[in-house]
Amino acid sequence: MADQQRDLEFLRRTIVLADEAVSEGNHPFGAVLVSAENQILAEGKNSYKIDKGPGHAETNLAREAARNFDEATLRAATLYTSVEPCSMCSGSIYWAEIGAVVFGMTERRLGELTGDDPENPTQDLECRVIFASGQRPVEVRGPYSELEDEIAAQHIAFWKTE
Repeated sequence: MADQQRDLEFLRRTIVLADEAVSEGNHPFGAVLVSAENQILAEGKNSYKIDKGPGHAETNLAREAARNFDEATLRAATLYTSVEPCSMCSGSIYWAEIGAVVFGMTERRLGELTGDDPENPTQDLECRVIFASGQRPVEVRGPYSELEDEIAAQHIAFWKTE
């Protein structure tokens, strides 16, 4: 499977997970961890209803992955997420030893959509900057303009109705 086709397929799964998170009373974020062999290893959703903030989909998934998979598996894996990981999630991904990240929409665009909503005090800090500060590489692909409108629509619908 070509990189872009694979990326879009797994990013679409993150959109479904984000919808599930909303139906469970949480914020619209989803993440999927995929092996080097293109198998889904784990999935994560936002857990705002439970923890009021630190349970972002990517951080939840990175914690679970670090507990359940060895370093070689994690370094060969890719974490897919509907929106670019924030600084907390990027740090969690880095420390969990995950080797690559693919995202659909930028954190900057999310900030434009959520404005000053107190439930999403988005930082304007690219994940590439955080990963570049580390001692090991984390490959980053994204954003994917093919999905940006769909992801943005999820957030417009969610943050405007809260």
